[in-house]
Amino acid sequence: MSRDGDMAGPRLATRSVAKVWGRRQLPAPFARTESDPVGEIWFEPGAAMPDILVKYLFTSAKLSVQVHPRAGEAGAGVPGKDECWLVVAAEPGARLAIGFDRPVSRDAMRAAALDGSIEGLLTWHEARPGDFFYLPAGTVHAIGAGISLIEVQQNTDITYRLYDYGRPRDLHLDRALAVASGEPYRRELHRRVDPDANACLVDGPHFRLDQLVGEPGTGLRAAYRGVCQILPIAGEVMVDGAVIAPGESAVALALGGVDFSASQRCLVVGAV
Repeated sequence: MSRDGDMAGPRLATRSVAKVWGRRQLPAPFARTESDPVGEIWFEPGAAMPDILVKYLFTSAKLSVQVHPRAGEAGAGVPGKDECWLVVAAEPGARLAIGFDRPVSRDAMRAAALDGSIEGLLTWHEARPGDFFYLPAGTVHAIGAGISLIEVQQNTDITYRLYDYGRPRDLHLDRALAVASGEPYRRELHRRVDPDANACLVDGPHFRLDQLVGEPGTGLRAAYRGVCQILPIAGEVMVDGAVIAPGESAVALALGGVDFSASQRCLVVGAV
């Protein structure tokens, strides 16, 4: 993991996180070449919004089949990890796995993880730009190759791997099975997002997330009266005199203090 830039005013520092499934040639908005494959770029949350982490993911190979625990399942006082994905680019045939085609018992999940057949039990979704998925903690999932997405999550990095295609990384089978849901993914947690329309993507229980096209209306400004994070996708915003472009992110004390006059499309996230 390497630090790419320190926070300057409201602009958040970024970290490049090396992953075996990442890419050496990063796509836009970063468009640079790395010596090691980079799978994630984090925007460091800092003290202003410590409970939320926003990051980009870039895949050239499948991620492990994995699950994140709910609050308290990894220890007393340890938060859970709900997360959501907005697909920004996908190669033809790229897929995401979320939940199971039919209910799977714990014993059947264990056997399938051990022999590799768990891939065939998962529900695989075609990945297209504009696909949005909300994943409650406990959801078994995997991300396929050829995908770029933005992830917004509770700020904890506890991941239990069930299956990793024979790669030499630790598995956490007992801990994963203790927290994993063997149920199908709920359809209402997946939606298509029009890139040219405002949309409330998440409204609790742990954070709120909106897509904003152009200037926010009074209703949205009222919804974000406190600290929020801004992530431009197209166009720029100005936060406390700093111009924030795609590939960057910033924290604002309130949405009303952000200049969106040059913004085309951005994400806004705040704690609930």
